[in-house]
Amino acid sequence: MDNRPIGVFDSGIGGLTVLKEIMEQLPGEDIVYFGDTARIPYGSRSKETVIKYVIESFDFLMTKDIKAIVIACNTASALAMEEAQAKFSVPIIGVVEPGAKAAAGCSKNNTIGIIGTEGTINSGAYQKKIRKILPTAEIIGVSCPLFVPIVEEGWENSDVAELAARKYLLDLKEHNIDTLVLGCTHYPTLRYTIGKILGEKVTLVNPAYETAKLTKNILKEEGLLNEKIDGGTYRYYVSDAPSKFQRIGGNIIRREIDVVEKVVLGN
Repeated sequence: MDNRPIGVFDSGIGGLTVLKEIMEQLPGEDIVYFGDTARIPYGSRSKETVIKYVIESFDFLMTKDIKAIVIACNTASALAMEEAQAKFSVPIIGVVEPGAKAAAGCSKNNTIGIIGTEGTINSGAYQKKIRKILPTAEIIGVSCPLFVPIVEEGWENSDVAELAARKYLLDLKEHNIDTLVLGCTHYPTLRYTIGKILGEKVTLVNPAYETAKLTKNILKEEGLLNEKIDGGTYRYYVSDAPSKFQRIGGNIIRREIDVVEKVVLGN
């Protein structure tokens, strides 16, 4: 049994949807969460900048004696996964591959939608992974930049959220998709609003859930699993605005976040 913590990284707050799934599926694991809130959003950054930020964030997490890192950020998973795996010796798990596999397995008509940040959609990461499994799939990617601030304002069930979703999802409805990947960790919070617009015939794939499941399998395979059934401890670090993180984050994970420490990275 390996008692060292799991590191969970995101560009900000949205990765807490992944943390929540890990808490539920691995309740005995200790977790160190780092959100690079001073440099959000990653979605509009260049690949070189995202890689730089990810490496700096992982350097910090490694000081906490972690046994694995979960990249709870679609943009970082899409743009910096290979570089991170080459530099660090611990297992590194991203959200793109498990989300893509789940989408390919769900689709009946091979018409799959992906919503995410500009960086995630333009990277083609989900498209490439899905087409490895379903070479004939029709894949429609749509960037939804307003969804992140809507979630961070706590407006996920508001008229504002519904209006934005109707605008973003129009093209997907016209393509008759039967599966939609929620390709940003903020987006599961909008699940009800998105489902209301697309209807029951469209399966919503939550990569956060799939990533937690993959994390458990990898830790077991590598002999790193903490086999306690409960009692995990959680530490939170951010690069800016701890009070905002506490307020919004507590709503996402449905539990109080008592302490958030601020750290300074890079220049």
